[in-house]
Amino acid sequence: MAGRNVRNTRIASRAVRAAAAAACATLVLAACGSTKDSVSSGGGGTGKVGVILPLLTSPFWQSYNDYVPKMAKSEGVDALKTVNSNSDPSQQITDINNQLNQGVKGLVVAPLDSAAIAAGLDQAERKGVPVVAVDVAPEKGKVAMVVRANNVAYGEKACEYLGKQIPSGKVVQIMGDLASVNGRERSEAFRTCVQKNYPKLKVLEIPAKWESDTAASKLDTLLNANPDIKGIYMQAGGVYLAPTLQTLKSKGMLKKAGQAGHIAIVSNDGIPQEFDAIRKGEIDATVSQPADAYAKYGMYYIKAAMQGKTFKTGPTDHDSEIVKLPSGILEDQLPAPLVTKDNVDDPKLWGNTAK
Repeated sequence: MAGRNVRNTRIASRAVRAAAAAACATLVLAACGSTKDSVSSGGGGTGKVGVILPLLTSPFWQSYNDYVPKMAKSEGVDALKTVNSNSDPSQQITDINNQLNQGVKGLVVAPLDSAAIAAGLDQAERKGVPVVAVDVAPEKGKVAMVVRANNVAYGEKACEYLGKQIPSGKVVQIMGDLASVNGRERSEAFRTCVQKNYPKLKVLEIPAKWESDTAASKLDTLLNANPDIKGIYMQAGGVYLAPTLQTLKSKGMLKKAGQAGHIAIVSNDGIPQEFDAIRKGEIDATVSQPADAYAKYGMYYIKAAMQGKTFKTGPTDHDSEIVKLPSGILEDQLPAPLVTKDNVDDPKLWGNTAK
């Protein structure tokens, strides 16, 4: 009887171990299913992608908006119709949440505020939806990639150009929104470069928040007090070009390049309107911010992120370099050439092909 009980006990023990193994297998499968769900929540390489714009009152962003569906198609991305946050950081967070609630599997966002965008990035991370930031880098939060040009170089290129044109005197920089890393980097780079390399220049500053009306009003006031301005650096031609030229014209200060009293003007964006102004001699140069490449690589990286791909620092196959920002975020710094009368008709510049 005792032997039979031992045998039964061994049989029972084997049964328990088998049941435990089966349960463990079930748990493993469940875990795998959870992992799969996590991947699919990021799209698994497919699914709808939301694209959120900061504003549409600038020709630059209008061009980017036009490029988005074309580049989405060429990259094989199913992009929804773009959403315009209308220069409102709070609205942008709402737009992100609305897109997430619609079940998008990826987001391409051009942040308005480098700090405020973190709230939207946190929401996306909680839902397992990857995000690619375009044009502006967030201060914190998770993004798969930032697609952007080197904004420090923008300010430095503007400084170098004006410094070589103007031996001494007053120059103005019409700044962007300092809540954006773009506005801060361009401003500081220009200021530092002038102080270091062109000490005979005096920098006057207009904080204009990417707002055309603010730029016009403050430039008018500044010119009344400083009619001897020799140069202007506009950090965004898309919003500052028209009001700047109109303000100068209204004061009889808009002289063509080569004429006495010409105010040297350098801009950022590379929009067709800036190119026309260069050809007319109204402004002297601009840095071509690649609206087409922003759209193209925004789509490229969001598709890659949805497929679970990751990237490392170093040169790319498209003449750019991926760098790691102080926050630890990766940024693909796309080329942004200086455009002057010497190369303004280059057919490779997106501003010469945009409709």
